[in-house]
Amino acid sequence: MRLIILLGFISFYSLSLGAQQSRSADVLGLMSYRPATPDKASLTAFRRQQTSTSSILLLQSPSSYFSNDTKLRFLEPSDTLHKGRFWTSAAMGATIYTGVMIGLNEIWYAEFERSSFHFFNDLGEWEDMDKVGHLFTAYMEANWVYKGARWTGLEERKSIWLGVALGSLFQASVETLDGFSAKWGFSVPDIAFNTLGVSVFAAQQLTWGEQRIHLKVSSYHDPYPEYLVNPVNDGPVVSLRDRAKSLYGASYPEQFLKDYNAQTIWASANIHSFMKNKSTRIPRWLNVAVGYGAENMFGGFENSWEDGDTRYVLDTDAFPRYRQFYLSLDIDLTRIKTKSPFLKTLFNLFNVIKIPAPALEINTLGKVRLHGIYF
Repeated sequence: MRLIILLGFISFYSLSLGAQQSRSADVLGLMSYRPATPDKASLTAFRRQQTSTSSILLLQSPSSYFSNDTKLRFLEPSDTLHKGRFWTSAAMGATIYTGVMIGLNEIWYAEFERSSFHFFNDLGEWEDMDKVGHLFTAYMEANWVYKGARWTGLEERKSIWLGVALGSLFQASVETLDGFSAKWGFSVPDIAFNTLGVSVFAAQQLTWGEQRIHLKVSSYHDPYPEYLVNPVNDGPVVSLRDRAKSLYGASYPEQFLKDYNAQTIWASANIHSFMKNKSTRIPRWLNVAVGYGAENMFGGFENSWEDGDTRYVLDTDAFPRYRQFYLSLDIDLTRIKTKSPFLKTLFNLFNVIKIPAPALEINTLGKVRLHGIYF
C-alpha cells in the first residue's frame, strides 16, 4: 500500500516540476521493500522511504493544487502567498507526518524490544556510508519542502528556513524512535550529518539563490560471488551471495536503496555557474563530481555476523573492507534548455541520479583505478 501511495504522489510532484524553473534542484522517489531479516541497513532504507514519502507529500499534496484563483493555473507557482494552497498543504503535511510517525512506531518498531531512551554511537558503521546517506537524504528533504513552499507563494527566505526546519524534523523524529529501541539508539552522528545536509542546501540557496552543487546518488554492483563461509561453531555453511541478499535484498530497487557496497554519494558541481565569464564555451550543463563509496561490507563494523546460535567470520584477506573516493564528470539535467514541460519534468526527476561516466578511483587499499564507465 505505501508503495502505491508513494508512486501516486511522485506523479503529482513530477507534473508540478514542469511549471517551475528548470534550474531548480530535484527529487526522486525511490522504491524499497521491507526486508525479511531486519538490520541497520534494512531499517535505514525503510526509514528513508517513509520520511521521503512524507516530505514529498508535505507541501505538494493533490488537495493543495485546487485553487479558488481562476487566474492562477494549478501547475503554476504563485508569486505571492496563496493562503488556500499554503494552509491546505500544511494540513495535509501535518496529517501525513503524524500518520507516518504512528505507522513507524506501531508497525515497524513494535516488532523489536523497546527500552528507555538511550544513545548509540554508530560512527564508522558501514564505513560511514550510512552517514553520507543521512547527508544526502536531509539535503533532498529540505530542497523538496523549499520547492513546495515556493509553489504556495511563501517568501524565499521563509521557504528556505521552512525546508531546513522540516527536513531536520523528519530525520530527528525517526532518530528519536531509534532512541527507544533496544536494537538501535539515538545517534548523535546521524543528527550531525542530517544537520550538515540541510545546511548544504540552505547555504547555497542563501548565497547564490540556486543549487550549484547537487548531492546525487548512483548504485551498481556486480553479482556477489558464491564464496562459501564456514561457521566458527556448529552450523551450516553459507554463501556470501546469500549473506548479501539477506542484508541488501535481491531486487534492484531494494539494492539501490540498501546496498552500501553498490552506492556512491556524489557532490556534483556545475562548472558554468562558478565562472565569471558566462560566454565561455563550456556547456551550461557540464558538472564535475566527487564521490564517496565503500566496498566489501557484510556487517556493520566488521565482517562477522550471527544467525541464531551460529557465528560467521569472513576472511579479511580475501575480502578487505575499504573506502573509495571518486572524481568524475556529470550533467546537470536542469540546465539543459527546453521549452517542453514534459522534458523539464523528466530532467528534474532524474537529476538526483549521477550520470554514468568515466571515473578515477582512489581507495584506502592504496590503489588507483580508472573506470571506463562508472555508475
